[in-house]
Amino acid sequence: MKADTQHFRCEIEEGIATLRLDRPDRKNPLTFESYAELRDWFRELHYDDEVKAVVFASNGGNFSSGGDVHDIIGPLTRMSMKELLAFTRMTGDLVKSMINCGKPIIAAVDGICVGAGAIIAMASDIRLASPEAKCAFLFTRVGLAGCDMGACAMLPRIIGQGRAAELLYTGRSMSASEGEAWGFWNRLVEAGNLEAEAVEMARRIAAGPNFGHMMTKTMLNQEWNMSLEQAIEAEAQAQAICMQTADFTRAFEAFVAKKTPVFAGD
Repeated sequence: MKADTQHFRCEIEEGIATLRLDRPDRKNPLTFESYAELRDWFRELHYDDEVKAVVFASNGGNFSSGGDVHDIIGPLTRMSMKELLAFTRMTGDLVKSMINCGKPIIAAVDGICVGAGAIIAMASDIRLASPEAKCAFLFTRVGLAGCDMGACAMLPRIIGQGRAAELLYTGRSMSASEGEAWGFWNRLVEAGNLEAEAVEMARRIAAGPNFGHMMTKTMLNQEWNMSLEQAIEAEAQAQAICMQTADFTRAFEAFVAKKTPVFAGD
């Protein structure tokens, strides 16, 4: 997996990729180029065995201020409908590529996390935040609908329909304590320890059966559109496939030998 990215920072160490937007002086806004490069990076990640988990980290005390006012919003006001649809599909494709990358993604959110930044956190599998985190889906604040990049589908499933409706209609900031109480943040961590805790969690996950993790992520997303009976059958098939992996045999042999299994992802 390539770490020499141009429009965001990427560091890969011991199977953990740490990503961060890299414009801390402006609270890390997204641009046309960073949207596209992130989309392509996560698409390629699906086929990469080197990276086992991803941490999407903050930078300079903030996660992301969303789409850049001058680099994105201004140009959008001068585009044709066809150009606008190409842009909104591209941003949605970033979320799709995160969902379909096959690897667990942990967001480590400090400070400002708004607009498309809030969407990136939402599309991650696990979300840690500092007590200073302020998250807002502020699309209505710029005259748009709250239904951006899958927010109306995903956010209600995380925090509930009524709470999601309030945030998406008003665009108001969700405090860190609200986000934790509502289940948006898995937990709050002091800013000084936030990234280290996210990386440690990623390492613990990466030490597990990575083929099994891929199946878990796949089922978590595919079962949204299944009946309960379909979901149970799909999980039966997924688990039977996992039972053919060497990691399943390793776990059994380690249990018999009273040792801790060492998984290899095959």
